[in-house]
Amino acid sequence: MTDHDELTIGVLGLGRVGLITAVGLAELGWQVVGAEEDPAKAQAIRQGTVPFYEHGVEELLRDHISSGRLTVENSVAAAMDRADVLFVCVGTPEGENGAADVSQLNKVAATIGANLDGYKLVIEKSTSPVKTVQEIKRTISEHAANNGGRRHATDFDVAVNPEFLREGMAMRDFLEPTRIVLGVESERAASILMRVYQPLLDRMGVEGESPIILTDTSSAEIIKHAANAFLATKVSFANMVADLCEATDADIEDVTRGLGLDARIGPYMRAGIGYGGSCLPKDVRAFTSVGERFGVDFSVLKEVHRVNERRVDGYLSKVRDVVAAIDGSTLAIWGLAFKPGTDDVRDAPSLRVVEALLADGATLRLYDPRAMAEFARNFPASDSIVYTASPEDAAEGSDAVLLLTEWPDFLDVDLAGIRELMRAPVIVDGRNTLVPDQARELGFRYESIGRP
Repeated sequence: MTDHDELTIGVLGLGRVGLITAVGLAELGWQVVGAEEDPAKAQAIRQGTVPFYEHGVEELLRDHISSGRLTVENSVAAAMDRADVLFVCVGTPEGENGAADVSQLNKVAATIGANLDGYKLVIEKSTSPVKTVQEIKRTISEHAANNGGRRHATDFDVAVNPEFLREGMAMRDFLEPTRIVLGVESERAASILMRVYQPLLDRMGVEGESPIILTDTSSAEIIKHAANAFLATKVSFANMVADLCEATDADIEDVTRGLGLDARIGPYMRAGIGYGGSCLPKDVRAFTSVGERFGVDFSVLKEVHRVNERRVDGYLSKVRDVVAAIDGSTLAIWGLAFKPGTDDVRDAPSLRVVEALLADGATLRLYDPRAMAEFARNFPASDSIVYTASPEDAAEGSDAVLLLTEWPDFLDVDLAGIRELMRAPVIVDGRNTLVPDQARELGFRYESIGRP
């Protein structure tokens, strides 16, 4: 391993996690080489273009591309030639029966083994089931043994460094982490990873207790899956209690605030139309599959998933209750991304809402500050799907506004002006974003989640 000034870090896979990791490591002062096998994506990144929306990433990417601190190769093998440390950031999508599909990880591991010609530290950054490290090690060893004898098959380490990057705040989460989990099997791997992250600790001015958790690889893999599963559990619990609040004229906002002030429970208990995105739904199902694989009863998580799946049906029932006839109606959709601050619509509740309302015969006028292009991949513009330039444009001539993503932009909308544009003054707020009394004083029929 070389000195700090000469150390080069490879990031294999430049999707959301990989590109933010590459940019973040470059920001910490490391020489970084990314590997992206999609030629068009690789070229766009070389030109300083981020292929997704994430606040603060593009400016840093352009800085480090122009300085030469971050470069991009079109293959894992090419990146390996230049790198001492390899962060593997490929996808682990949902496979059969909810289990994580680690085939992309195995493909990268095979390439690493086939091109191994000196010591490498391979770091599993992708969210993966417990014991995936052992599978990666076997794959590297098998292919290294057949790579022409250039190096002994055991001349590598595999470690785990899960990501905890919230979409919409990912760059900040990388540079100001609440914790850094390092799962290692050797002192050499631990020393290298501590060295990689030392500039971050220096940047943060860490004194006293470090945010680094040094543990074994299996514990590190479980920490990531368990964290997302627990966050999903809190959301589904809040939504379950919201149903009780609606049945008893209680207020879920007061209830969750009262719960969240207990330090043992904590905040992040927003009731609404349910969680979505590329992490929580997939990871809940994958973690449940892990439990089944090892004979552990994860029925709690099955219920968490079931509660979340019911949220869209409950929301649609509200819409059908307040709109006289969906067939032939015009409905405004405010928000398409699964959360604010991103253009990601993967597993977003909006997908199911739009699909159901189109089947019911509605015409939909859609607006989202960032996610319309991504959403249009699933629902192209048509006579029944109209993409608009603003919340006001979406609301014009509509029979109801359906708020599905809690973008701050919607708090700044002139509701009095919106009412004048609409055919019927109805708002169904799936994220409890607006103030009920304010909307009702302006003459709206306002429905939300778990509030009287």
